[in-house]
Amino acid sequence: MVLLRQLLGDVLRRLRLRQGRTLREVSASARVSLGYLSEVERGQKEASSELLAAICGALGTPLSQVFREVSDNFALAELQNEPVLGMPREPGLRVPAEAGVARGPMAPGRGFIPIGTISPDDRASLDFAADETGFGTVTDMVPV
Repeated sequence: MVLLRQLLGDVLRRLRLRQGRTLREVSASARVSLGYLSEVERGQKEASSELLAAICGALGTPLSQVFREVSDNFALAELQNEPVLGMPREPGLRVPAEAGVARGPMAPGRGFIPIGTISPDDRASLDFAADETGFGTVTDMVPV
């Protein structure tokens, strides 16, 4: 099992090393003890939000960027432990399936096939799946 504090420490260490900075430099700038920063980078200590903000400030990196990278790494770690699904789902697009060859979720009188199985020679039209639950609804959108 991968721990969040380990992924966070890895990201912080990579950021520091990319900048060519030492633990001593960053710890002095962040006003964090050298030993504690080392333990955070090695994933041995859970860093508080205040400590993370100070470290990110010392590294000149937004905390949101650190969290984004940690989140991406966490997602990859989860995928390595999860079984791979047989068919990838293409959100927002659907193609009418031939009668009796329904693959995937069914709508009344209409089946779906994976986008990847469509031949470029097919003249099938792609429809936006506005009525598909979970994709494209206003509640799925986040302001940026």
